Amino acid sequence: MDRDPHVCVMGEDVGHYGGSYKVTKGLADKFGDLRVLDTPICENAFTGMGIGAAMTGLRPVIEGMNMGFLLLAFNQISNNCGMLHYTSGGQFTIPVVIRGPGGVGRQLGAEHSQRLESYFQSIPGIQMVACSTPYNAKGLMKAAIRSENPVILFEHVLLYNLKEKIPDEEYICNLEEAEMVRPGEHITILTYSRMRYHVMQAAKTLVNKGYDPEVIDIRSLKPFDLYTIGNSVKKTHRVLIVEECMRTGGIGASLTAAINENFHDYLDAPVMCLSSQDVPTPYAGTLEEWTVVQPAQIVTAVEQLCQ
Repeated sequence: MDRDPHVCVMGEDVGHYGGSYKVTKGLADKFGDLRVLDTPICENAFTGMGIGAAMTGLRPVIEGMNMGFLLLAFNQISNNCGMLHYTSGGQFTIPVVIRGPGGVGRQLGAEHSQRLESYFQSIPGIQMVACSTPYNAKGLMKAAIRSENPVILFEHVLLYNLKEKIPDEEYICNLEEAEMVRPGEHITILTYSRMRYHVMQAAKTLVNKGYDPEVIDIRSLKPFDLYTIGNSVKKTHRVLIVEECMRTGGIGASLTAAINENFHDYLDAPVMCLSSQDVPTPYAGTLEEWTVVQPAQIVTAVEQLCQ
């Protein structure tokens, strides 16, 4: 916002309260109420307003207080945000960022535990990225703001407490590039967001058992970085996808299809996908854990694939 006066933020409680998870803390005092705009509780209205502002040359960052609330703005995101550049014959660009917390938290209940990447992935014209570390959260956010395309940035509600030393100098992350988290030889594990940490926890156990997994944080949910993914598949010949998204119609299903279409001849075993169960997320903590992939399940899946 210091660098570009066209960047503005809007959403519920993003101003003087600093956002429900304090992501925008201090911005209202620094940039004023017009550039950090507190909105009414009306997602369809302020999302539409942000898209309209982007059409006039601004670069709005629209926050959904919880990703589940953005379902109320699905029409604006799909019919306007994703399609206006095309339906206007290129007369308008929509350089907007839509971001907010999502994923399964700790007993937030079904409506506040949504994983909306599966809902939004089929919308033409929209890019989707998921951050997983403080480093790539900053780098992806900056890249998304500077992009001429509409970008949905998925943040996980349980990752806001992460701390990491990040560079003082300028950097951005490529919006279409996966991150090699751990090189390996025996199997490719593709994951993103919070499941990155479940996978790395499982990787410690797997290494102790003699396995050498390659872990890739795909980061770009649309489009997939098939160059990085393909090179890994050609090396390991086995793929496990680990996601928090739902099994039916999720990111894992799309990624499985892409790998089978492009790298089928390099596979020595069918692609396996571990996803959340197709049920509303329970409020009870023990039941909630059962619906989400746990590290022990990842270890078992790798052992099966590497037999």
